[in-house]
Amino acid sequence: MKKMVLDHKAYEETARQAVAEGQVLLINEEHTLPLQEGTRLAMFGRMQFHYYKSGTGSGGMVNVSKVTGILDALKESGQVILDPQVLSAYEAWVKEHPFDAGVGWGNEPWCQVEMELPEELVSEAAARNDAALVIIGRTAGEDQDNKNQEGSYLLTEKEKDMLSKVRKHFERLILVLNTGNIMDMDFVEEYHPQALLYAWQGGMVGGYGTADVLLGKTCPSGRLTDTIAYKITDYPSDANFGNRDRDLYEEDIYVGYRYFETAAKERVRYPFGFGLSYTDFRIGDVSFSAGEKDAEITFTVQNIGTVPGKEVVQVYVTAPEGALSKPEKVLAGFAKTRELKPGLKEQMRIAIPYESFASYDETGASGFVSSYILEKGEYLFHIGRNVRETEVAGSFTLEETVCLASLSQALAPVTPFERMRFIREKDGAVHKVMEAAPLRKKNPAEKRKELLPEELPFTGDQGYRLIDVKEGRVSMDAFVAQFNDDDLSCIIRGEGMGSPKVTPGTAAAFGGVSEELAHFGIPCGCCSDGPSGMRLDSGMKAFSLPNGTLLASTFNTALVEKLYSFTGIEMVKNKIDALLGPGMNIHRHPLNGRNFEYFSEDPFVTGKMAAAMIRGLKSAGVTGTAKHFCANNQETGRSTVDSVISERALREIYLKGFEMAVREAGADSIMTTYGSVNGLWTAGSYDLNTTILRGEWGFQGIVMTDWWAKINDEGEEPRINNFAAMAKAQNDLYMVCTDASINDSDDNTLSSLEAGTLTRGELQRNAANICGFLMNTHALERMEGIQTSVEVIGETDQEITSDVEVTYYKVEDEISISLDGVDTGKDKDFVFALDLQKLGGYRVEVTAKSDLSELAQLPATLIYQSVPMAVFSFNGTGGEWKTIKRKAVFHNKYAVLRLYFAQNGLEVQKITFRFDRELERKNDVIEAYVNSND
Repeated sequence: MKKMVLDHKAYEETARQAVAEGQVLLINEEHTLPLQEGTRLAMFGRMQFHYYKSGTGSGGMVNVSKVTGILDALKESGQVILDPQVLSAYEAWVKEHPFDAGVGWGNEPWCQVEMELPEELVSEAAARNDAALVIIGRTAGEDQDNKNQEGSYLLTEKEKDMLSKVRKHFERLILVLNTGNIMDMDFVEEYHPQALLYAWQGGMVGGYGTADVLLGKTCPSGRLTDTIAYKITDYPSDANFGNRDRDLYEEDIYVGYRYFETAAKERVRYPFGFGLSYTDFRIGDVSFSAGEKDAEITFTVQNIGTVPGKEVVQVYVTAPEGALSKPEKVLAGFAKTRELKPGLKEQMRIAIPYESFASYDETGASGFVSSYILEKGEYLFHIGRNVRETEVAGSFTLEETVCLASLSQALAPVTPFERMRFIREKDGAVHKVMEAAPLRKKNPAEKRKELLPEELPFTGDQGYRLIDVKEGRVSMDAFVAQFNDDDLSCIIRGEGMGSPKVTPGTAAAFGGVSEELAHFGIPCGCCSDGPSGMRLDSGMKAFSLPNGTLLASTFNTALVEKLYSFTGIEMVKNKIDALLGPGMNIHRHPLNGRNFEYFSEDPFVTGKMAAAMIRGLKSAGVTGTAKHFCANNQETGRSTVDSVISERALREIYLKGFEMAVREAGADSIMTTYGSVNGLWTAGSYDLNTTILRGEWGFQGIVMTDWWAKINDEGEEPRINNFAAMAKAQNDLYMVCTDASINDSDDNTLSSLEAGTLTRGELQRNAANICGFLMNTHALERMEGIQTSVEVIGETDQEITSDVEVTYYKVEDEISISLDGVDTGKDKDFVFALDLQKLGGYRVEVTAKSDLSELAQLPATLIYQSVPMAVFSFNGTGGEWKTIKRKAVFHNKYAVLRLYFAQNGLEVQKITFRFDRELERKNDVIEAYVNSND
């Protein structure tokens, strides 16, 4: 028996510290913040009662016992005096205007309707208080991009009215943005807040971290990981963002600050890396040296202010203009100090590997084709607090162009398009020109044929188990040679969602999904969403983590690694092997709905943060699944759009973070996207999954599709059952099938094998990848009887996990499940699961009674995959049994369901599910399935 310890309190404290360090203070005039003890404070904005812990979709669906918002934390602190009249007015209004969660998947509104403020309430509050704190909230997420409209990227009229009235009557206005993405910030000039704080979305303890900064318990040290421009149209990707069929990446490598610092400095409101502090720092004693593989800068950081704090130091490189167009500056290193008391110094060192600022030449203009190069000329190294506030720390000059890595063309575009480049004149003037992007020369299908793996002769069952491979008694080749064609076609199918073969309510089971595969000692690995913590649709509680943008804003990789080490232990407790995260796509445009899951517009920050998360998870023997590989930079049309991107932009921007995660953290699980990159859906892209990921980066692990993704062979329409194209590309796992032990999706694996368009050698390679991954998991240990117990210690008011016994009921045509004895108290759940033999429409009936009056409102909500699918609204029945009927559609074999009771006073008898094939054809059916998972 192995043992681990999960310290709840330390988990909370680490998350709270991360939230505090990720707060980005953009304005702080006249020392408005921190709030002094005893400050009389009036709080405005309904979001003080509805803190957004995360964005929507699979990246935020974490069941929690409690969310601490900003108002909660300020109350708990006792350090400020909150105006009771204003609070009472909002409490009464919110009671009559409850939170709108939307209906179904991806339909939650971007913001909540704001209360119209009476002028008298504001003016009287101003007379009683020292300052006003306004909270504005925004959400977005999977399948739901932001929009350049009111209530999303822009303020609503009621929010403007609120700010206008508060600004009119209060001398001090503090504005806090509880958002996943950056917003349009024209309001800065219009309403002139004395303090402005991006609080982002901080998970279940987020309010504490924000309050710590507002109250001065923590000195702000967060820095922007995106450039905030004046207008949405200032972003060079804006002209193409949101196209459903084809998205031309005409801006090429000029994403975020790479564009603005090169050609549009005047269009920047807040530069990349910017963030204020309550204290001041001085960078000094700078020393620079250049070696064979990297440059090194040593320096000291001294706190020359009046309060303890941390400083972020950033290093940028300016490369010489040569045959290739280059950005003005590229981030190549950063470091964060420990907390320094006033007057103290810290000696620091930043190593800058040359590959971190190398250029990729896909044309051969530099003399090296398909290569990472350093062109001849002078390289300047800048050190400072953000991309604008820097000084030259040193330089070196190359007399000749140096090739760092010679590769081959891969993943190049097939659609002609023009991309942006810039020409610098001797007087410093910069001119934009458009040039044709180089197109693909060799079809990846030809590469595949040239590099087909040899087929292992079939041996049949030799009695070898996977544990024998792990312990060195037999080779992986000998083990896999035992598999027949059915085994090889089966092992590439993941099963879910809610498979009973793993932890109930999780995203997928994979590996030993059939009796035959289990016979060989192959365990079922378990996947769970997502980057913000474990999604457990069984109703089990988990720790809701700060979002990706917030964590990246800390610029503190050690802290992020520590935080995810706790998550890793939490995963072990719940028998989960792979967390479906980190999310690693680039903030190409501010309106991407999933930017909250992702880190930055910069690939270096993205790679560093992802590597830290994965190292943290791996410390507990579990892992993360880096996603979405690659270029999932919008949700609009995400399964249909073809992203047309130059090879250089892919390698320098959109693939770089994934490469860093593989090389620096040993990432061993990758998820491809729903969409297409340069003509091929990524799940079937040989260049992406084999040439680059495995061939160039040396990746050892598994690649999985996104849930119910489409795959295609080049020139063909994508299909969800083209598993042969997936296997040939070395995307190992299809996620997900309803029953992976049989070919219930009519996939073409065996037919392609018979036709000779897919080889046994390729399937054996996929099987070896999957078995090689599972061989090093707790899942294999559990199969072999080696259990790992997790002891939970530490006092906390946050319940982060509770064991839930889930019974699976097999449903042929109809089933009635007894609810006798179910606890229907307020906020209680009854969790159960269906094993559906028929998919489609069902009539759902709940029978219950209540002795309360006929005016009593007693709703019971049926929840599926964290989305409410039907509400059974009972009133008092005078003690008589009453049945309420609803409709639903199920498209997954396994459905883990929760019947949630919002109020006391209901007694339930049974719930019935009755198959009705006609229901799915009717317009009034409530669709109870989630179209997408990740």
